[in-house]
Amino acid sequence: MDLIDDAPKGNAPEFTVSELSGAVKRMIEGEFSHVRIRGELSRISRPSSGHLYMDLKDDRSVIAGVMWKGTVSRLQMRPEEGMEVVITGRLTTFPGQSKYQVVIEDMAPAGLGALMAMLEKRRAQLQAEGLFDPARKKPLPYLPEVIGVITSPSGAVIRDILHRLSDRFPRRVLLWPVAVQGKDCAPQVARAIRAFNEMPESHRPDLLIVARGGGSVEDLWGFNEEIVVRAAAASRIPLISAVGHETDTTLIDYAADKRAPTPTAAAEMAVPVRAELMAWVADQGARLARASANGLSQRGQRLRDLSRALPRPQALVEAPRQRLDAAADRLPRALQSGVERRSALLARITGGLRPSALTVKTNQARQRLDTASERLTPAAERLILARKEALGRRADRLSLDPLKKHIERESRDLSRLGDRLNAAFAQSTAKRRDKLEALDRLHETLGYRATLARGYAVIRGEDALVTTAADAAKATVLEIEFADGKLAALPSTAPQRPKKPVKTPESPPEQGSLL
Repeated sequence: MDLIDDAPKGNAPEFTVSELSGAVKRMIEGEFSHVRIRGELSRISRPSSGHLYMDLKDDRSVIAGVMWKGTVSRLQMRPEEGMEVVITGRLTTFPGQSKYQVVIEDMAPAGLGALMAMLEKRRAQLQAEGLFDPARKKPLPYLPEVIGVITSPSGAVIRDILHRLSDRFPRRVLLWPVAVQGKDCAPQVARAIRAFNEMPESHRPDLLIVARGGGSVEDLWGFNEEIVVRAAAASRIPLISAVGHETDTTLIDYAADKRAPTPTAAAEMAVPVRAELMAWVADQGARLARASANGLSQRGQRLRDLSRALPRPQALVEAPRQRLDAAADRLPRALQSGVERRSALLARITGGLRPSALTVKTNQARQRLDTASERLTPAAERLILARKEALGRRADRLSLDPLKKHIERESRDLSRLGDRLNAAFAQSTAKRRDKLEALDRLHETLGYRATLARGYAVIRGEDALVTTAADAAKATVLEIEFADGKLAALPSTAPQRPKKPVKTPESPPEQGSLL
């Protein structure tokens, strides 16, 4: 060690780690304070702080990048994995990990080809989820009462829509103002679609129109965002997409229920032409009137043709009238003959009801009753006698001896059970008495009074037991308990109570002069 300490030292200056890191940081930031880099995004991280961390790479190298929260909020695009971009920023170092990184101040897609490739990839992904399925699309209402329009309130789009609706068929319009380009476009449009769907049914529009004028791919990019497409696909209200011109295509066009080439065309799809509708109604009314008149005329002619084949009313009632006259002629004779037949029948029936015949029948019935009553009395007496004999036979079996034997047997069983119960009670009582005596002896053995009997004492102060000499010295009065009683005592360090003066006999004071 001495040899090493005595070795000659070089002239190179010594740096601390922090000094060297700071020098490298200043050199890199001075040389590369403004750079533009083209590369592919990977390992994108979005922590809760709002900053954005990513890697920029090509086929051979990787550079770490960071974008602070304020810059992220101003982005016109949403960075995604695999996107080729051109970033503008400055190089710096991160001394804590001995690495360098680029602080990104701006980011843009690396050309239209990259944007279109990303757009096609997103379209394929959403289509695979079924968001563009034609079976999910809803039919547009023929004549909506309320139309919700999602667009910029200051552009020409809303004026074109209102003007076209006024020309064709005036309807009530609810405008939801949104940004139609930039970073706020996608979240505001998606929020507007969801808000219209969450309205109460009495205030909810019958049709939605999402409209924007023409522009570049970058200007229309907000309508290609996934949140907008998902909101349009989830809308319960039929939705018309009118974004850009006829040649412009965005992903919301695939998810919407209907695509309009322009905002004006969307208004034409929303409502019919009122004049044409009124003309059509008038034409249909005229056709209905002509059809009704022709139908009534044809049915009247048919009725007249059928009535010719019917007979005259007079001919229909002639035969019934003749039958009625013939029946009226036969009715008096029929009544008279009927009365005569019923009179003869009554005479035959009453001929057998003479008084002598009734008397004979009554006497015969009385004789039969007397004969039956004569037989009834002996039969009743025999029945009563037989019942008495049967009762006597059953009474012999109703003896009290079996019952008395049963009672005696139960009494003996009860006595035996009582003896067993008394013996068990006495045994249990003796056991508990022995246990109680043993516990009492244990209590006497463990209690402090037995200890006092062996020559010990218990010292108490004013409020509690005194167990140390220090506590005894602090007490003013002590109480000592022995086996045969208690005794009060004063500690030697206690302040002495002043003695009361003892009065001694003295000579009476001299009486003063009264003069």
